[in-house]
Amino acid sequence: MDKKVEAGKPLCTQPNITLAQLMKQFSDETACKTLLRDMRWPDGVECPRCKSKKVYALASKPWHWVCKNKDCGGRNGYRFSVITKTIFENTNYPLSTWFQVIYLMTQSKKGISALQIHRQIGSGDYRTAWYMVMRVRAAMKDDGLAKLLGTVEIDETYIGGKEKNRHWNKKQGGSGTAGKIPVIGAISRKGKVVCKMIENTDTETLTRFVRKTVSDRVDLVATDEHSGYRYLKWAMPHEVIKHSDNQYVRGEVHTNSIESFWSLLKRGVLGTYHNVSKKYLPLYLAEFQYRFNNRDNKNIFFDVIAGC
Repeated sequence: MDKKVEAGKPLCTQPNITLAQLMKQFSDETACKTLLRDMRWPDGVECPRCKSKKVYALASKPWHWVCKNKDCGGRNGYRFSVITKTIFENTNYPLSTWFQVIYLMTQSKKGISALQIHRQIGSGDYRTAWYMVMRVRAAMKDDGLAKLLGTVEIDETYIGGKEKNRHWNKKQGGSGTAGKIPVIGAISRKGKVVCKMIENTDTETLTRFVRKTVSDRVDLVATDEHSGYRYLKWAMPHEVIKHSDNQYVRGEVHTNSIESFWSLLKRGVLGTYHNVSKKYLPLYLAEFQYRFNNRDNKNIFFDVIAGC
């Protein structure tokens, strides 16, 4: 009978690891799979289907196990590998290449395009690189963020090209926001940011976002004069900065922090990706939000691996 799996010792993560160090440390699949195993299962390998620790290593297939839980695999057992139920599953590229892609994406402040990744890793087809970066973006989730506290700034912006730059048959007409995608964001000063694509900027949508994102114990909520925020004063301390009157700072009341984040996001969209469709915009927002919220995290690369 196969010997029951024991907990592997987690690898020591390196703060501020360089690309050269990464490629040296994880140049072969054994090193990559060891890291992935220890990040996924720090307390010992467990079945990804039923979470049982009663799993056995397959001697004939390294990095594969079988779960004998009667409610999971039954008599024949459920077989799984170190990449089962991860973004690396059902792909032909080695983990060492995936690790390079993740490193490049976590270290690029304004993001890195799939075309640039394609050139860096030498993928045979651009679509392969696009597929990889989209999977990594899906893994960059800030699930379970606590509601924002302290002084919180809230603002909305629009993602999309300028009307004058559109082809004649794609012009929308109307105001400057016509054809653009609305996005709302909230940031705790010197803290976390939360951003989300929305369908419109009506009062109900904005209020619902704020109540879900911001704690009712917040010290101050600062917004612009958008009428959609007019009911916030009944639930939390709320101050308005009037940009229409050329007012941008009034003591502690301003939205400069969230506007700086919008600037970073738009420089990435326009300068790096050039165009982002509505269908995939939530993934790009998740990437920028995750990278911003982990800007001081020296182990961001390893944290993304753990979440894959």
